[in-house]
Formats: sequence, C-alpha cells, structure tokens
Amino acid sequence: MNEEMMIQRAQNGELEAFQQLVELHKKDLYFLSLNLTGNQYDAEDLSQEVFIKAYQGLKGFRGDAKFGSWLYRIAVNTNINRNRKKSVRTVAVSENIGIGSGEAGRQSQGPDSLAEAAVIQEHIERAMQRLTDRERTVFVLRHYHDYKLKEIAGMLRINTGTVKSTLFRAIQRLQEELEFYRDESGKEEYR
Repeated sequence: MNEEMMIQRAQNGELEAFQQLVELHKKDLYFLSLNLTGNQYDAEDLSQEVFIKAYQGLKGFRGDAKFGSWLYRIAVNTNINRNRKKSVRTVAVSENIGIGSGEAGRQSQGPDSLAEAAVIQEHIERAMQRLTDRERTVFVLRHYHDYKLKEIAGMLRINTGTVKSTLFRAIQRLQEELEFYRDESGKEEYR
C-alpha cells in the first residue's frame, strides 16, 4: 500500500495504517531528533512526542507537503518549544555523522584517527551549541538532511530569504568557531 493510501486510512481512524506510517518514518525522524537534541534520550522522547502530535493532528493533514516534511515541521517546532521552556541550548550533531563510514569505517581506523575524530566531533558539537535554535535547525535540515531551502522555508513557515540569511549566519558562525582548523594561509589543514 502506498503512503497516500496509508494516510487516508489513518485519517479514517485505522490504527494499523498509522502504525505503518510510523514504521516508514521512524528512523528518519529519530535521526532528525538526534540532530536537534544532541542525545539519544531526548531524541527518543522528541520522536515519540512528534508521533503523538501527528496522530492527534492527522485529520488536519491536507497533503500540501509530504508527510515526512510535515513530521519534520512538527519535530522542529516541538523542539523549539521545548528549548524555550527549558532555556537550554542543545547539540545538533548526531553520533553517526563524523569521520568514517559506519562500523566498518570505524574498525579500519587506527587509534590515533579515532581519537582525532572524537576531538573534531567534540569541537563541532561545541560550535553547534553556540548557534541559535533557528540557525541550528536550518543548518541541520539543509546539510544533514539535504532539504532544499524552499522546503525548509515551508517546514518552518518562514520565507526562503530568511532561510538563506539564517543559513549564511550559521555557516559564518561555525567557520569562526572552527577557525583553528585552518592554517595561516586560509587553507584547511588536513592531518
């Protein structure tokens, strides 16, 4: 059964169809949540809260956007509201994004490479913490999840120009925070 049919059946109250939608999107939503929150426990809580909100608001889903984009918008807004309530800055880098590709890549690296990768990852996480919620969200959606600027604008309900300027500011701030990885000539150092 295709996603459109699952959505219609779920909107008509068929719980099994909604469970299929959850299965279809849970992995992507979890990784977005992990990017937004920075740790697995908050990511699990956020993912669960998003699916609850999606279930409660499913009848209002009109299909103007993809179902996955709608879930992402719920996740982003829920995370922003949580951060406002807690007044806590979160990390936006997932454990699976870094140097090496999967377990095989990690196993083939030597101890020095793994240690260096851990230090680099820590620097990136600290730099991401210094971004505003909006900057971090836009950066994560664009560079970690490959959404187009127009799609991000739709998810966040802001105009594309705002997305562009927010992304530009985020990149500038990250470059400033990670400047020590460049040598005097401005070229990136590769160790």
